[in-house]
Amino acid sequence: MDIRRIDDRISVSPQITVADVATLKAQGFTTIVNNRPDGEDMGQPDGDSIAAAAESAGLTYHAIPITHAGFSHPQIDAMTAVLADAPGQVLAYCRSGTRSCNLWALASAKRGEASDTLVAKGQAAGYDLSGMRPTLDALAGR
Repeated sequence: MDIRRIDDRISVSPQITVADVATLKAQGFTTIVNNRPDGEDMGQPDGDSIAAAAESAGLTYHAIPITHAGFSHPQIDAMTAVLADAPGQVLAYCRSGTRSCNLWALASAKRGEASDTLVAKGQAAGYDLSGMRPTLDALAGR
């Protein structure tokens, strides 16, 4: 697994497998967020399988799929709620981790976190959020 820590609350990664869930639990994650729609690629584990493994391991699972059509306010609101309610570390995944990082940044901006901070955290994890800066600023009310 290529887990990229963004901050002390959230990490992102490419697609995980059912077998990865036990490792995530052992690493201290309490919540898994699936940002990948089922059927995006042949052979990709379906969300229900990951959800069942998470439940079996005592982890919380949320599906907030992001298609290539982009992000919507309901998706941002759902991620904001997950981040507010999660009792510990969150792992969000998609195909490469990029959509998960972007959704985290949008949700964090909506909660008022400064765009400079979000862009820097994304960059430290290997994601370029600079192109989203106007949207982050707008969501943060700046």
